[in-house]
Amino acid sequence: MKRYTITAALPYTNGPLHIGHLSGVYIPADIYARYLRLCGKDVVFICGSDEHGVAISIKASKEKTTPQSIIDKYDRIIRKSFKSFGISFDNYSRTSRQIHYETASNFFKKLNSKNEFIEMTTDQLFDKTSNKFLADRFVIGTCPICSNKDSYGDQCEKCGSSLNAIDLINPKSTLSDESPVLKKTKHWYLPLNKYENFIRDWILDNHKNDWKVNVYGQVKSWIEDGLKPRAVTRDLDWGIPVPTKEGEGKVLYVWFDAPIGYISSTKEWARDNKKNWEDYWKNDKTELVHFIGKDNIVFHCIIFPSMLKAHGGYILPTNVPANEFLNLEGQKISTSKNWAVWIHKYLEDFPNKEDVMRYVLTANMPETKDSDFTWKDFQNKNNNELVAIYGNFVNRVIVLINKYYMGEIPTPGPYTNEDQEIINSIKDIRNKISLNIEKFRFRESNSEMINIARIGNKYLADNEPWKKIKNNPDRTETILFISIQIVSALAYISEPFLPFTSLKLKGILRVNKQIEWKEILNFNIIQSGHKINKESFLFEKIDDGEIRSQYYKLEKTKK
Repeated sequence: MKRYTITAALPYTNGPLHIGHLSGVYIPADIYARYLRLCGKDVVFICGSDEHGVAISIKASKEKTTPQSIIDKYDRIIRKSFKSFGISFDNYSRTSRQIHYETASNFFKKLNSKNEFIEMTTDQLFDKTSNKFLADRFVIGTCPICSNKDSYGDQCEKCGSSLNAIDLINPKSTLSDESPVLKKTKHWYLPLNKYENFIRDWILDNHKNDWKVNVYGQVKSWIEDGLKPRAVTRDLDWGIPVPTKEGEGKVLYVWFDAPIGYISSTKEWARDNKKNWEDYWKNDKTELVHFIGKDNIVFHCIIFPSMLKAHGGYILPTNVPANEFLNLEGQKISTSKNWAVWIHKYLEDFPNKEDVMRYVLTANMPETKDSDFTWKDFQNKNNNELVAIYGNFVNRVIVLINKYYMGEIPTPGPYTNEDQEIINSIKDIRNKISLNIEKFRFRESNSEMINIARIGNKYLADNEPWKKIKNNPDRTETILFISIQIVSALAYISEPFLPFTSLKLKGILRVNKQIEWKEILNFNIIQSGHKINKESFLFEKIDDGEIRSQYYKLEKTKK
């Protein structure tokens, strides 16, 4: 059987999650993993907290505390948010754990023993006041490409250019606000130029048609500019120590350390579940899929694959379906300016509405270009689609069966041509959803899912079983039998998109059997004589006052 190793970008533990994170990475990854499980596939869905980024040290410095206290605080918040939203990781680890230290250190040692690194002494910015070499994120200055005055040392967030800190104009240290000086230091570099032809052959020659245009285009741009050696170590006091005598006082750079976290997290899962982790990373029958945001494309399509190639023995990703960015009310989400919808705060304001946000974010997912989240659209999609279409259809069917048959599924008579067309149309939708998910088109698959309820509503309205109950009871039984089959199909097809709703609906239907995707609508989930529970509303309307409250919160951040 083919295996699937699915990874989701490791979130930095320097702050909580916002809706951009969910929309860009974690909801699409979760939909894909849940769908594959429904198809009976062998899946391991991997993630963990990235706890060695420079951002952690910056946060600790600002809050006058230790990096350990920062990562512990936000790891708890992030874990709770993922669990609350039903993100179904098989393992969520931490890069501060011993198993990761050992895995990352051994990975470095293996490459070092194969002479895959080059050692270079270069000029690096040094803060004399703080007596520290400055990692890229500790430097802010003017971007030499677009003249943005608030560019970081590694990347300009305005124009997206990748930079070196020493290229910034008028650089300033974020530690002391002083102008740093240049000072020589030695580091280990991975010669990416050595792997340029490998990346070109693997991605540019073989994945033009099956990888997303934004991913392929960014890789092509990097290759055309020419790859250059990239440091894998940094002069920092927070991170995994460089495992050599010459590396004293240095740590593994986070871009080298973090993706290895996928491997160490898989090892942790395999150890706890008595599995062989190598089956999921070193077997040609395993498909590796990375879910990331567009700012991580270069790391997952060029740097990490080059690391794996240099090490030897590892499989390469079959796809890296990176999403673009989600904006908020027409503006870029900004954590520093608090212009965001924080997941843990959302759950306080909208308890038990996790699936509403999942649905809205999937419907508006930035798959090919940046998209925009607005609270008004959130309200409209909940009220006009989840309540008025999905919830309405389910409720009508459950109410009618309880009213006419005391909750017992009736026995159908002969199907009309219309009945068979309805059944076939739902099966077609199931197949469309499969195709779209497998091609990472989650917006379309989400739209097709709600179409099932649309078709069900139309079927009820056209056939009006409530008018036939006296004069044509046999026909009423057939209509409601087919309708409850559509409801049961919806309960299972919804699981990747609306896991909490799916679970609640299964409870109403009193079904808990495991049904594979291809068996949905074989009419073996609910049979005649089966007893269902009373109706219960799956969704509730969101009123204008709740939305005004959210706008008020956002407006306060502008003051």
